[in-house]
Amino acid sequence: MAIELTLLSRSYCHLCHDMEVAVAPLAEEFSATVTVLDVDADPELEAKYDELVPVLLHGETELCHYFLDVAKTREYLAEIR
Repeated sequence: MAIELTLLSRSYCHLCHDMEVAVAPLAEEFSATVTVLDVDADPELEAKYDELVPVLLHGETELCHYFLDVAKTREYLAEIR
């Protein structure tokens, strides 16, 4: 089963860019795909996650926000693998 992660981001957000770079090695390690969504392009996402971005999700499960929690994310990905 392929693991699909979603990164809620903003184009002008340096923390978002940092998380995108930081999650790449984990995605590679677990053969996961990361889809980056612009939170500002979806009013519902913006209303829910506005001040939390960047947010890394697996489905509806929030793995972390602001900064990548490498240990927590690795543990989670290992459990669902």
